Amino acid sequence: MSDETPVAELGYEQARDELTVVVKLLEQGGIDLDESLQLWERGEALAKRCEEHLAGARARIERAIADGEQ
Repeated sequence: MSDETPVAELGYEQARDELTVVVKLLEQGGIDLDESLQLWERGEALAKRCEEHLAGARARIERAIADGEQ
């Protein structure tokens, strides 16, 4: 996984899908410690990216609701 797209450039669906792959690889085991750590770090970054997208969507929804109530 050395030629991945930078996490900051991924959309929600891309980050979520890659995170799913990372989790499956870690659960399967059989990889060396260095690769496991790299996968774990990538997974953490992907999870954070998903949270950022969801927070942004939540904020837009809250703004739309507030605008509609005025």
